[in-house]
Amino acid sequence: MTDVVRKDVKDQLKNGDYNCSKELTLSMFSGKWKLVILFHLGTDGAYRFNELMRLLPKVTHKVLTNQLREMAEDGLITRHVTSGSQTKVTYEITELGQSLMPIVNQMYEWGEQRIKALKVTPQFSVNEQVEREAAK
Repeated sequence: MTDVVRKDVKDQLKNGDYNCSKELTLSMFSGKWKLVILFHLGTDGAYRFNELMRLLPKVTHKVLTNQLREMAEDGLITRHVTSGSQTKVTYEITELGQSLMPIVNQMYEWGEQRIKALKVTPQFSVNEQVEREAAK
């Protein structure tokens, strides 16, 4: 497991020693890239692995693989494998993952407002990267 919070929460649930709903919610998308992955899958629809790699240029192959695996294990996303001349793997948000989208969207809005209040200009925006690639 790549995420300590997630591991601790899973252990506590397994042992019946758990009573913090907020921590459980946080553990579902804690991890450096899970929130961003969930946002894109919930907003844009299904993505292939390499498309996600391009969306997150600083993520490593190993970390993305682990985070996708954990999210699928937690029931937030599904991994679809289509056989053919080339095997095609896509990731899609589940109904459970979709139920987190109001929280994710609120976090996004809060962050946007906070950035404006701080008068900070981000050096890199994932949205700008996507827009540049779409324009090609």
